[in-house]
Amino acid sequence: MKIAPRALIILAVLSAFSTAQSGPPPKKHLLVIGEEKGYRHDSVSHAMATIERLGRETGLWDTTLRTDTEVLTKKKLEYNAQNLNNFDAVLFFTGGDLEMNAQQKADFLSFIHEDGKGFVGVHSAAITFVDWPEFVEMVGGTYDEHPWTTFDAPILVEDPGFPGMQQFPHSFTLRDEIYQMKDYSRQKVRVLMRLDVSKLDMKNKNVHRTDGDFAVTWAKMYGKGRVYYTTLGHVEANWDKPEFQQMITEAIKWAMGLQNADVTSRPLPAN
Repeated sequence: MKIAPRALIILAVLSAFSTAQSGPPPKKHLLVIGEEKGYRHDSVSHAMATIERLGRETGLWDTTLRTDTEVLTKKKLEYNAQNLNNFDAVLFFTGGDLEMNAQQKADFLSFIHEDGKGFVGVHSAAITFVDWPEFVEMVGGTYDEHPWTTFDAPILVEDPGFPGMQQFPHSFTLRDEIYQMKDYSRQKVRVLMRLDVSKLDMKNKNVHRTDGDFAVTWAKMYGKGRVYYTTLGHVEANWDKPEFQQMITEAIKWAMGLQNADVTSRPLPAN
């Protein structure tokens, strides 16, 4: 049976449309802020470059790198500059009180809470806006000393099923600087990694927590948005480790909604 030329054209158009529909999803757009007001971390520049490269190599996201906060607004900016409406997630490797006015702060929180976008906080993101309660609530905790400074941290993977945790053994050591947290409760977050308290010097004068719950990495919801935080990243060399890069890649993917995971809170395990 012969098919009329017009029918062949229609079939070709439908086939092309179907192929286009089943093709890869459009790239996401990640904003990385590397501004620090206070202590400066030498690893910030390398971290930002690594995150940009990971997005390019995976083909999953384009990255905008900034060392200022102008873009953290929903207000239309001059010179066709981007604002929060152009992004799917924001990553902070920041510190101190960044220069954001009240409207910027409101826009930033609503970007996550109401718009359902993502936030990833790396290391010193927890010493950012320590006196802004809404930011601390969004992140899930804030800095309260680092009793052991940079050391061979004994880490336990608490949730091996979460994206970016599978490549780590259940128990391992990583040389990094681990923050002790306050205004933190595991009832409000899904802890992914914690310190092995049995291997810590709990007599250190700067140890404030008495519950043995020293979270290293966690995920949580903030309204409609997804929030991920890790205290890791102080040591520049860790950004070159494949397992660390995989953790960051999967964290960004999850925060952008490219994959799902259970973020139900769980009690501190007995061991």
